[in-house]
Amino acid sequence: MSFEIIVPFLKPIRHLLEAETVSEIMVNPDSSVWMEEEGKIQLLHGVRFEDGTLLTGLEVIANRFGKKLDADSPLLNLRLPDGSRLAAAIPPLVHPQPLVTIRKFTSQSFTMNDLIERKMLTSEQAATLIDAVVRGDNLLISGGTSTGKTTLLNVLADAIPDSERILVIEDTAELYLRKRHVVSAETQTDTHRTSVTFDDLLKAALRHRPDRIILGEIRGKEARTFLDALNTGHRGSLSTIHANSAGDALRRLAQLAVRGAGGGIPLQDVEEECVRSIDVIVHVRNQDGCRHIAEIRASSEFDANRHTS
Repeated sequence: MSFEIIVPFLKPIRHLLEAETVSEIMVNPDSSVWMEEEGKIQLLHGVRFEDGTLLTGLEVIANRFGKKLDADSPLLNLRLPDGSRLAAAIPPLVHPQPLVTIRKFTSQSFTMNDLIERKMLTSEQAATLIDAVVRGDNLLISGGTSTGKTTLLNVLADAIPDSERILVIEDTAELYLRKRHVVSAETQTDTHRTSVTFDDLLKAALRHRPDRIILGEIRGKEARTFLDALNTGHRGSLSTIHANSAGDALRRLAQLAVRGAGGGIPLQDVEEECVRSIDVIVHVRNQDGCRHIAEIRASSEFDANRHTS
């Protein structure tokens, strides 16, 4: 089991790590433990770490994965063998105890039919999106935290033709594409090694003949490089971004691209570029524990000078 490597150091939550229905485990700095199960978050009474044991355990786990966790490097992000993700912050960033969130990779084997059965989307919406992926449209999936963006991207990637070379770039690897020709790269910004950013990886990826570029999440100056790639013939991209609506997703992409360019380019020009570069925006929401597609919009529906939400 993938969690065996960390279970000895996280014994109070072992039962949560091993429970197939638990999708997220959260340990707060006040030592309270919370879990998400079937889309609902609940406090677990009576589950606690003894003083100092969680911090010690996290330090050992970080070392096992070749990472550093101490007062000078108080943030930890790592991927477990099955794709589940552990994120932690320790004092002095948080008080009095560490903050830990473990997102379990419970959706690795999901298919489009699974998402339809879970009412994340309709069969008609699924057909529309599959056609867009096969056609080579550039898709941007937007939404808040824990809305199912990564799950949807992973399933949509199944529609990419097997003959195409896919380059995947992520901050912390979560995607597991069921395709034959996939090259995955992960940023290195919190290890003992030389820092390699999202933008560094994207620039390098363009030299390796990608048919498709998949970005786990657009969150910084790589937005500028990403738009440049789309404007130089790279089609069929799948990417995610945090936003409150489809229109907001285009605005946020434009704002990040302006920052990445170092200024000097009018925001309106970059917004127009985003409308030209992105073909379809899919916005997902988590409403009362139910993750679902709220919008599928063609970018051509938006006025680049005044996006609608």
